[in-house]
Parts: sequence; C-alpha cells; structure tokens
Amino acid sequence: AVANGQGRRDDRPLLVGSVKTNIGHLEAAAGVAGLIKAALVVHRGMIPMHLHFHNPNPSLDWDHLPLRVITDNLPWPYATDEPRRAGVNSFGISGTNAHIILEQHRASPAMPESAPQPVGLAQAVATTLPQTVPECRDQAFVKRTLRLLPLSAKSEPALHALAERYLSWLDQQQAAQPDSVMEDEQLANLAWTASIGRSHFDYRAGLAFTDVTSLQQQLKKVAKADGLAHARSLKVAFAYTGQGSQWPGMGQALYEREPVVRAVLDRCESVFFEQRGALLLDVMFNRPGARGALEDTAWEQPALYALECALTALWASLGVRPAVVFGHSVGELAAAQAAGVFSLEDGMRFAEARGRLLSGTAEGAMAAVFAPAQQVASAVAQRNKETDQDALCISGYNGLHQVISGPVPEVQCLLERFDSEGIRTRRLNTSRAFHSALVEPVLDDLEVSLEGVAFESPSVKVISNLTGEAVGSGETLDAKYWRRHAREAVAFAEGIRTLSGLDVDLVVEIGPGKILAPMLASAWPDSAPVAPPGIPSLQAPSTTAPEADPDAGFLQAVAKVYEAGLPVQFEGLFAGESRARISLPQYPFQRERHWMETPRRHRREKGHPLLGVRHESAAGGITYETQLYATDPAWLADHRVFERIVVPGAVYGAMVALASLVEGASHATVRDMQLHNAMIVPEADPDDDMEEPGATLQLVLGEEEVGARPVRVFSKGDEGDWILHAEARIGTDASAPQAPERIDLQALAENLSVMEVSDYYRARAETGIGLGPSFRTLTKIWAAPGEALAEVSVPEDLGDAGLGVHPLVLDGCFQAVGAARGLGGMQGSTTYLPFGWEQLWLAGPLPQKVFCHVRMNAVAAQSEATLAEAPEVQSGEVLIYDANGMLIGGLGGYT
Repeated sequence: AVANGQGRRDDRPLLVGSVKTNIGHLEAAAGVAGLIKAALVVHRGMIPMHLHFHNPNPSLDWDHLPLRVITDNLPWPYATDEPRRAGVNSFGISGTNAHIILEQHRASPAMPESAPQPVGLAQAVATTLPQTVPECRDQAFVKRTLRLLPLSAKSEPALHALAERYLSWLDQQQAAQPDSVMEDEQLANLAWTASIGRSHFDYRAGLAFTDVTSLQQQLKKVAKADGLAHARSLKVAFAYTGQGSQWPGMGQALYEREPVVRAVLDRCESVFFEQRGALLLDVMFNRPGARGALEDTAWEQPALYALECALTALWASLGVRPAVVFGHSVGELAAAQAAGVFSLEDGMRFAEARGRLLSGTAEGAMAAVFAPAQQVASAVAQRNKETDQDALCISGYNGLHQVISGPVPEVQCLLERFDSEGIRTRRLNTSRAFHSALVEPVLDDLEVSLEGVAFESPSVKVISNLTGEAVGSGETLDAKYWRRHAREAVAFAEGIRTLSGLDVDLVVEIGPGKILAPMLASAWPDSAPVAPPGIPSLQAPSTTAPEADPDAGFLQAVAKVYEAGLPVQFEGLFAGESRARISLPQYPFQRERHWMETPRRHRREKGHPLLGVRHESAAGGITYETQLYATDPAWLADHRVFERIVVPGAVYGAMVALASLVEGASHATVRDMQLHNAMIVPEADPDDDMEEPGATLQLVLGEEEVGARPVRVFSKGDEGDWILHAEARIGTDASAPQAPERIDLQALAENLSVMEVSDYYRARAETGIGLGPSFRTLTKIWAAPGEALAEVSVPEDLGDAGLGVHPLVLDGCFQAVGAARGLGGMQGSTTYLPFGWEQLWLAGPLPQKVFCHVRMNAVAAQSEATLAEAPEVQSGEVLIYDANGMLIGGLGGYT
C-alpha cells in the first residue's frame, strides 16, 4: 500500500529493509528496535543492506511494483535539497498495527550556531478572533519589539533564585557570541518558551523588555526584591473609559502589531465607512488627509467604541474575560457589546450615530465640582430657580466630584459662585453639554438609529450608568434605555458602591489611558473592603518620555494581571508568528524538607517507653530491649545527618541515665561515655507495601565493679550481626558538678548577646545536620565566643511520655554546645558530631524545660572568626538548670 501510494514515481521505488535480519525476533522490543535503525539511517544517510536476502518471493510482481529490497549498503540516493524521510512499519500476528514516519532535522538558517538550540519544531501561533470578525489577510504587520518574560515559583526565595538563573543564562549566551547581541528572534523564543513551556506558580513577576539589557536590569530587581506578587484566584471587572480620554494615535501600535486588534478595528472602520463615507482610522491615527479631528464628538465617540472593543477582544485572546463590566457614559456602549447586548457592528453603527447627533447639539459646557453631591445639587437648584428654567443639571455623580452641564453662561456663573466659596472646580475640555437638556432635540433620532437591532440579555453582569445597579436577569438594554442613557446623569458613584459588593479583586480599565482607576478609588465606600487595584490597558504618551514604546502600556498591563494571579493564555502575545521552544534554565528547587507527622504503626511489648522490656539473665546481667523504626518514635525521623535518619547520641545517653535511675539510683551518673558506630535507621519505600523495616535496640548492664556498672548499647537489623553503638559506666560514686546550686539566669543572659534561633538552625543545616521540628528544642539563645546560655523546651504534644529523661531535652543541651562555638564556628565543611563525654550527672528526671550554660574548653579565641579555625575536635562543659536557676545536672568533658 505504501509503495503504491499516490504520486510515487517509477524512478523512485520504495527502498525496503528490516531490523529483524540483524537481531531476530524481539517481541515487545521489535518496534523500538526498528525505530532506532530507521533513525540511524536518516541521520547518517546510509541505507544498510537487507541481510540474508537472496531470492525474491516469486508470488510478487517485482517488475511492476515500485519496490526494491536493499542488497548492498546504499548511500541515500535522492536529492539532498530535501530532508531525508523513512517509515517504520510494525505489523504483528498479535494485532500490532503501527506506522511511524521520521524526517531529518535541519537547523533553522536564521538561528546562529551559538544561539540556544530549539528543542522542538517551530509552531505557528493562531490568532483568536471574536465571532463574526474575519481574520486579516495579506497584510503586513510591524514586528513586535516588546516581549514579556513571565517568571513564577512556589516561594519568594525560589523566585529570587530563578531570576539569578536567567541572569546566568543570559551571560552564558552573550559569552558564546561576544561579537553580537542576542537577536530579536532568540529573545522572542525565550519569551515563548517561558510563557507556554513552564508551569505558572503563585509567586510571580512579569517582565516586559525590549532587549537583553532591559531584561537583565529587571531580572536583577526581581532577584533582590521583597514582597513579590503572590497570586490567587481573582474575579475581574472591566471598566470602560468615557469621552475625554482620547489621544491622537491611540491604539495605532497595537493595530500595527496585533492581528486581533487589526481585525476588530478594520471591521469597525468598514461599518463606519458605510455610515459616513469616511475613514475612522485616519482620524484615530492622525494620518495625513484625515477628514476629521479626534476632539470632535462625531469622531471621538465611535473611535472610543472601536478601540475599546478591540482591547476587549485582545484581552479575550489572552484568556482574560470579565465577570463584571461597567462603563462611564459613552464607555457603556463597549461594555454592553462585551456583555453580548448587541453585536460589534450594531454597536458601531450606534456609536457613529450617537457621536454625530450629539456633536450637532447646541453649544454648552461641562465642569467638575469637587464638593459633595447634595451641596452641588442645592447650588444647581438655586441657580435654576433664579433663572426660572432648568438649564443646569448634574450630569455625573463621580464620588468626590460631581459634573455639571448646561449652557455656557449658566455653567460659568455657577463656577464663579463655587470659586467664591473656596470650592475647587475644573472646566472640562468639551463644547457640548452631555447628559443635559441641550441633548433632548436629538433623542428621537438617537432612538430611531437603533431600530432593527437585536438586543440580548447580558451574558455577564453589567452595572448600569442610569441606576448604578446591576442589570437584572432577563432585563434588556433596549433603545429606550439608550435614549435615557444619553440624557440622564451618570450614576458612577452608585455603580462603584454596587461594584464593592460583588467581591471583585481586580479592575482592568479598557480605554486609551488611566482615567477611571483614580475615580474608582476615590468613590470606593469607606465601609467596603479595600478597593481593588486598577490596571490600565493603555497609557497615554508622556511628555517626559515621548519616545517610549507605545506598545508598552498593554504588555505592562498583561504583566500586572499575570502577577495578580489571573491565568493568562500567552499564545495571544505571539499571534501570527512562528515560534520554537528553546532550552531555558530549570526550576530552582529549594531542597526543603517538609516534615509530616506520622502515626505510630507498630505494636510494642509492655515495658519502659524508651528502654523497652527488662530481662534478667541467669548470669546476673540485665538487658533492656526495644524496637526502633523510622516512624516510631515519631520524633526520630526529625534527626538526619546528610539526609539519613541517624539515632542521636542523646538517645544512648538518655537510655543509660534512665537505666541508672530505674535500677534504683537516687541520681544518675554516666561516666566515660564513648560513642562508636552510628546507627542509621532504614526507611520504607513509599511505593512498597512491605512492612516497614526496623531494628532491635538492646541496652546491656554488666555486673557491678567497684561502685560502677559497665553498660553497652547494641542494635541489630532484620539481617546482619549485632553492632556496638555506645558503652559507658554508671554508678553512684561520682559527685555533682562543681558549680553554684543556684544562679541568676537573667543576669547571665544580659552578659551575653542574643543569637537568632533561626540563624542557628540554618547554620546547622548547612553542615549536613537536618533537625526537624521535634529536635528544634532551642527556643532562646544567648552567646559569646566560647560561651552560651540556651533555653531548651520540648513541645507539649511530645511531652515527657513517662520517659523521665527525654532524649529531646538532652539533645537540646548538646545543641547548646554548638551555639557556644558561634555561627562562624558552624560554618565551613566540618560537620561536628558528639563522640563521648567524661561524666553526665543528673539529680533526677529532667523537666521538659531547662536552661543549659556552656563553656568551651581551651578556647583561646576571642571571636567567632577564630572559633571557625579551631581544631576539628572540641570539648566543653555544660551545666543544666531548671526554670528557677536551680542546678539539676551537668555534663563534663563533652567532646
């Protein structure tokens, strides 16, 4: 079937080989073996002969089949200007039916050898358009000069580390091509790969950049920044700007670069041309020969509608869609279109008619008055009473300021009155009095312009300018609504109050600049939660930076939306391009251990909770035996050395001291303790259902010898021999430490410096000793070179558990020795572990909270820096006090 495929020429027969002739039957591996052989053939351009082939099957018509079995090694016979291709068939008696085609890889000629190599084929990025809007064809687009690098991580430190990795990666790329800069194509593929080839976590930074230098500058800021964005699920509202926000050239950069924007604006211009016979975009973009001016309402209102619909479509192409929409005055037209109230084309016809009709009304004026609505309304009513007419009105309730409209003389008169009262006012740049009685002559024609429009109920929540309330379910914004909308006041402040109750987390402003965001913040009710941040889709040109990239505003808005937590479909930023993934820095895993509480899984025989079951031997010795597991006792897994669970020396010390007390001593004395072999506790394989491995631990008490008894601690795993871990002597002939029976702990602490507990444990971790929550028993530390005082406290949930001498308390005393060496003494490559002591004395059971005073022996150093250079073997003395400063124990010759 393959040989007889359509279009095969007689002079190019299908060349056949087989991997079975090389290695025979491979069963399940047959397919991949054929794939490997075919890949080598395509790569090397040499087709190996079919082994053991001598006579062709006479049942096949070889003379007429375009088929040839390779009997000699054959160089690839066909044109070298085409990529080599090979097919692998795998048909088996068991039902296998597979075919795969391989093609020779050829590097893109546009990619320099030193550039990051693609890890996949270039991918054409489709354009996501609104329904009914045709795609632009055969039109050249200006190359995008601004790109967005989205960075994200699971934590802020990881995000810092990721930025550092990108900085190092950029340095490596530049070092590989020192005589050139990274090309736009490489930077675009960088942005593409980071956008669609990486998971996006909660800690985020969006970096808009134009070249390597600008990217490096922003990466350096991220690497050092605190309080980076922590994303969360968001409910977004779109706010549509009204008249007065326009500027020449608005949207032009997006029109020249973004297929979605061009498609929508071209469609709007087509409708506008049908209505007026003139080109709207010529006026919007301030092109030579334009037949109007953007300041003219007749052009401004349809231009705003077209731009805002295009921005809505552009956001939708990125997957950003609103849950709530609202507009200010004429901005509500685009908001209604976004909610599906009418089509793009019907809305454009209405915007053209509305602008044209309102521009033909009588001359008027509008002004902002920065006073409460009630005060402004009273002044307007008084002036209308004085003139015996209703010429003046409030046309907009905006919160901190209200807008008045009416004939020029009346507005001017009222402004002078406000000025005399010390009330701030501002005349608006318009020659018409919108939302006033002066627009009434055109309202009939305005309503007629909407005849034939199919109005639909909003598909998303719309906050009405007329009422300031959300449009009800099933309610239609019909022609009569839009008639009232043009005449009555804009209830913007009331709309913001409604918005404050809708749990909106983010407001994206749809329009030419940042106009509504400040108004929203000022009108936000004091009783409501904090106002959501407002993000403008575009930024008006700055007089201080007139050469700034006009496309930057939208990409910076995308960056802020991404940082806030909205899911962004980044493909929309590459619409119409062909992009390839490249190899980028990997995620900087923080290698943090996440401790989990593990329930007890093993049944113990009755006995002491730490020593286990007591056995007496016929020879006079005593043995205590217990079982240890990685999960039992639960706190044991919190003690790790180089990631392995290691039984700490404090466990052996506590066992020996407890044995002394249990056997009847009034106080415990453990002398000449030597720690031999470390006990590593095996861990269960989480994917294995087998029983958790454990070990048997034995403490063996020998016969008494001159006031002392030898004691040894052994362990034995499921397999293997007994291993000696510790040996010592216990007895009652030793005296208490030579120290005051009571000290002033506060006075002692005041003579030392506070050491941060977190810094201490971080330093311990850097030397390979991982202490989980159970073993982090140092709650306060005061230290000086060679000396330390530490508060040791065992968490209540661990408790004493009837142990008497809890290993966690004793281990905390051992940890205090490390604090006496200082943070500097814990740095470097040396890991300090205990291997014995001369004497441990305890007056009795240890409380859960003690204070340990440590002095290092033979420390000539006067600073941490010198301690860091101390010998690898160090020793110290530890005195143990209760919370009242009473001496209850001591440790001498601890090494």
